[in-house]
Amino acid sequence: MGNFSLAHNRIRILIFIVALAMFLFGLRLVQVQAVQAGDYRNRAVNEMENTKSLQAPRGEITDVNGVAFARSVAATSIVVDQTQITNPARVAKFIAPILMLPVAQVQASITGKRKWNMVYQNAQPALWQKLTQSIAQFNSQYPAMSPERIIGFFPERGYIREYPSGSLVASLVGFVNHAGIGATGLESSMNSTISGIDGKYSFANGYGAEIPGSQSEIFPAQTGTTVRLTIDRDVQWVASKAISEVVKASHALSGTVIVMDPKTGEILAHATAPTFDPNNTSRVSLVAMRNPSVEDVYEPGSTGKIMTMAAVIEEKKVTPETVFTVPYALKRSDKVFHDHDKHVTQRLTTTGILALSSNTGAIQVEELISHKTFYDYLTKFGVGSKTGSGLPGESRGILPKIADWSGTSAPTMAFGQGYSVTAMQATSIFATIANDGVRVSPTVIAGTSDASGNFTPAAGRTSQRVISSETAQKVRLMMESVVSAGGTAPSAAIAGYRVAGKTATAQRIDDTCGCYRGYTASFIGFAPADKPAYVISVTIQDPQGMHWGGVLGGPVFKKVMSFVLQSRHIAPTNTTFAPVPLNEKALVRKRAQDATTPD
Repeated sequence: MGNFSLAHNRIRILIFIVALAMFLFGLRLVQVQAVQAGDYRNRAVNEMENTKSLQAPRGEITDVNGVAFARSVAATSIVVDQTQITNPARVAKFIAPILMLPVAQVQASITGKRKWNMVYQNAQPALWQKLTQSIAQFNSQYPAMSPERIIGFFPERGYIREYPSGSLVASLVGFVNHAGIGATGLESSMNSTISGIDGKYSFANGYGAEIPGSQSEIFPAQTGTTVRLTIDRDVQWVASKAISEVVKASHALSGTVIVMDPKTGEILAHATAPTFDPNNTSRVSLVAMRNPSVEDVYEPGSTGKIMTMAAVIEEKKVTPETVFTVPYALKRSDKVFHDHDKHVTQRLTTTGILALSSNTGAIQVEELISHKTFYDYLTKFGVGSKTGSGLPGESRGILPKIADWSGTSAPTMAFGQGYSVTAMQATSIFATIANDGVRVSPTVIAGTSDASGNFTPAAGRTSQRVISSETAQKVRLMMESVVSAGGTAPSAAIAGYRVAGKTATAQRIDDTCGCYRGYTASFIGFAPADKPAYVISVTIQDPQGMHWGGVLGGPVFKKVMSFVLQSRHIAPTNTTFAPVPLNEKALVRKRAQDATTPD
């Protein structure tokens, strides 16, 4: 009985072990077939398939009418499995002429043990097609398994960035680097918006290389967002041509033209010279790639007198007809200040001081208000702070704190030196006068469109009242005298239209010596003067020879503004300009005439 019982127990243990083994086997089977089926399937697929990223096209950058300034076009990179190249020298000699590359370069790229190596990056699809057809024709003369046949070349899909307008708006739009990432301009600052989301595709793995025709999309690439600018290509073209011509003729270092709608802050044109071709940046210096309108600062000179006049009139210390005794030279602290041209002591009105651009007169006008009041107006006009344009690399300009002022700081700032602005800031200052005293932040972005074409307008611009509407109107009337026959910029006058503006010929800071050397010539104005539609600034850095702002900048303003007014169908206001007298004698005559003229 003992032996029987022992045998019985052994049988029971054996049955238990078998049952347990079957149970565990069943659990494993469930795990393999149900839980981990996907993983094993993927492993099996990966034995024969690999996956790669599918590059997404970037969104376009267009002008206000949808004309492309930057776009992505399909390209095919040609890669090679070096292990499949049996005779690199012979293969290179055959395909180099097709790719229009040096034989030595091609031979180096196809020689080695790499399963993947780049031969030609971002080729036009037609070039890949030409290569495959030529290889197929070459291989047709050899048997299927012949080592003489050329194999091992494969395509990789992608995109290259194209700039159809070339250099027209290069400093603003910028360009992308070899990795397809924005390097400068809006391409850089809006890179996250413009960039798409890469997709993924699978391909059959033929001994470590991609088998042609085996590609299968796993999930598609998503095109980036398109950015629509406020820039009008036609206005941009006229502005670019005009500034390029004057920079070349005057042998200047650089120049900018900005066209702005003072009510909305929209920039219609943003032209710089010299410029560069974003389609070919291999030999372009970093300096040439800069956006001088927001990155470069300069002392504005006499265009800054606009703020001086506006501040003192707003404080009700003067009127456009207030008379000052204006000498050629005026000593303040330990420095003697001069006007541009030597003259006898004059009795000029506030308007005359502006029209004739008198430094000594502007100093006297500024002295009617406190340093703090003057400083506060400069800051409200935007000096020393970014404009809010959102353009990359934008400078705040330079405005010294009152605590750092010397005895000559306020007199110097009164006529527009001793502080620095960008061309965009200077344009915004005049736009504030044109917009009845309200400063609207400038912008070049009209809105964005998604991949389906749904357009979203950009957010509204910020605004701030700087001076009253009444003061702005008075300053505009004074500025019309600048463009009159007796002012400094009759060259900016446009037949049939009332035009207001201001010239400047400012001494230019040379960073190499920390001294004044050369000039910044500028003209900024708007039209129609009594109902401003557009503001245009012209800035020319370091012109050689003739360097007066009225002579150089006035004609550029006239050329560009004439086109803008006509293309935008802005009719003359047909109102009469009643000039403010520029000197005391003219003022006396006017008042006598007004007294005898019946109402």
